[in-house]
This record gives sequence, structure tokens and C-alpha cells, in this order.
Amino acid sequence: MEISFSQRAEGLKASEIRELLKLTEMPEIISFAGGLPAPELFPVKEMKKVMQNILDEDGIGTMQYSTTEGFKPLREIIANQRMVNSGVHVTGDDIIITSGSQQGIEFSAKMFVNEGDTIVCESPSYMGALNAFRAYRPKFTEIEMDENGMIIEKLEEELKKNKKVKMIYTIPDFQNPTGITMSDDRRKKLAELASKYKVPVIEDNPYGELIFEGTTHPSIKSFDKDGWVIYLGTYSKTFCPGFRIGWICASPEVLQKYVIIKQGADLQSSSLDQRATAKFMETYDLGKHIDDIKKVYGKRRTLMLRSIDEYFPKEIKHTNPYGGLFAWVELKEGLSSKKILEEALKEKVAYVPGGSFFPNGGRDNHFRLNYSCMSEEKIVEGIKRLGKVLYKYY
Repeated sequence: MEISFSQRAEGLKASEIRELLKLTEMPEIISFAGGLPAPELFPVKEMKKVMQNILDEDGIGTMQYSTTEGFKPLREIIANQRMVNSGVHVTGDDIIITSGSQQGIEFSAKMFVNEGDTIVCESPSYMGALNAFRAYRPKFTEIEMDENGMIIEKLEEELKKNKKVKMIYTIPDFQNPTGITMSDDRRKKLAELASKYKVPVIEDNPYGELIFEGTTHPSIKSFDKDGWVIYLGTYSKTFCPGFRIGWICASPEVLQKYVIIKQGADLQSSSLDQRATAKFMETYDLGKHIDDIKKVYGKRRTLMLRSIDEYFPKEIKHTNPYGGLFAWVELKEGLSSKKILEEALKEKVAYVPGGSFFPNGGRDNHFRLNYSCMSEEKIVEGIKRLGKVLYKYY
């Protein structure tokens, strides 16, 4: 078919993660590929009652158009519960509901980035964000990480020399794909740099409450004095991902721009799902539900890391996350995780190759493993199978 696409559309490519998620539909595959929450932990019974209640109380409201900003009671709940847990004290007026935090990511690039502008991000970074950003044809600057997250001194060097930096994108808690967490002092310094160089920071925080050891970290937004930090939150990893309930927390003048952008995209997020989420939060204790999730994920994390140490070649390196959904594996130089995946699939085990997490390409000797949605038995068996493949290269 001879059809002329825009330059923006011509440059779009399918997400490797979304393609690999199709493998999860094949029961014989042990998949460590997607960032899927464990389905057995979804509050299905509770949601049956919630849905009946909201339909009885306000059935018309669940089916009617609503404001672009979102259902006010839900925004207040987010402000008083989730944002307070992040060290941020705001009201519902400082929040807009989005269709998952992914929508907030895409809207941010639309708002701040012109063709040829620079987006600064961690190296590596979340593939889904990179794919959303690419539609706006930016340049990427990657900032290396160590065990304490983005190296702030290298970030400041870039901000000093590059006047076309329009946005800094970071996942400070249990980063996707590495599982690395930014230290509190670097969070504070990053907020200060944003104000000093007048560059907005997009703080993407889907995993912060899924901490297995210690207490949650203060968000970068909690150190923000001048409104340069924009916080993206979501219920997808702690409640029901299929509802696609996320949010943006930002200063009033910034938030109003997001509202206008959302009006042009989808008018509003689902009235039914917003009301159902709010009713659940009013009726049940999400904190207890998160505690139950953390117990399961913590066990699976520990088992996966222990299995890697036992069944992988000793030369292979990996991160040691203490929360979130992912571990990051580094192979020796010269190996291609994409090529090795072809053999792994023959053994009926899957992961996400690492090359696509680097915005400027290369470094394919890495891959990402997810430990949240496979049973303990399958984690051990899958790592055994993967180890069998990897020993061919060591």
C-alpha cells in the first residue's frame, strides 16, 4: 500500500517489550521479559463489591464525560496518601489524572521538546519512555549511573555545556531496567540543579512503594522549591494496571499546560475506572495490599538473585535491587544478548535484550530480568535454563 506517513510516524518502531509480552500468552514459555505485576495478587473479589457499589450510588456518573483534570475525590486521595508518602504536601488541585504514567511521559516530551533539543536520561533508561520521546526527534544525552544512581557531577557538566537540554528524565526508585536506586543526597542535588539551570526534571516513580528493605525514599519532588520537578505517579504496579490510572503532580502553570495537552489527546481518563479506584481507596487499605505485594516480590527477588549466583557463569555481573520489579545482567564485552535470546527461546525462557534501553544504541551485552510475575518454581527453572544457554559463551 503506497501511503505517505509523516516523518514522525516513519521513525516509529515497535517496542521490543510489547512484542516480547506476546510470548507470555504461550504457557510453555517462562517469561522474565515484561514488567507485569503478579495477577494472583489483583484484588478481584474486592473490586466486584466496589463496582457494584459505585454503579448503585452513581451509575450515571460512571458512564458520563467528566473533567479533564480527573475525578476530584481521587485526586484528593492521591494527594493525601500517595504524595504524602513521597514527602510531597499538595492538594488535589495540584494533580491531573492520566491514562497511566506512560501518558505523562509522552505529554512531557510534547510539552518541552522541539526537534533537535536534548533530553538527558540515565544510561540505560526505560525503553517505553525513549520510544515515546523519539516521536519528537530529540537528541539524547546519557548520564552514567553507579550504585547510587545517576552521577550528578556528570549531569552538571552536561548542563553547563549544553544549552539545548530541555528536559531531564529519571526513574530514581528501583530504576527500569537496572533496579538501581538514587541516593537521597543526589535527589536533593538534582532538584537544586534543575532550579539552577532552569531545566525541568520528569521524575517517573512507578516503583517507589515496592521497597523490600527499609523505608521509602523521599521523592526528588519533595526537595523542589521552585517548581522545576514534575512528578509522575501510577497505581499500575500497586493496584490494577488494566485501569490505567496514573497522575501528574506539578506547579499550577505547568499543570495547566498538561490539561490542555490531555484535552487534545483523549479529553479525560475513564470515569468508571477513576471512580472505582477512588472507592477502593476509601473502602480498603492500599497500604496493607502493598505490604502483601512486597512480601511476594521480595521472596521472588531473593530467589532469582540466589539462582543467578548458582546457575549463571561466575563472571556474569548483576545488580542487587532492594525493591521494584527488575534485575539487570551484564555479560562480557562482545556478546549480544539479542542473539543469545534466540537460543534462550529454544529453551523456552525469555528476557528483554539490553541494547534498546540505551537511547544512543550499543552495549548489547546486557539484559533485563523481571521477577514479579513468575512463581518461585518457574523462577528457579527459568534461571537454570538460561544458565545452560549462557555457559555456551563462557
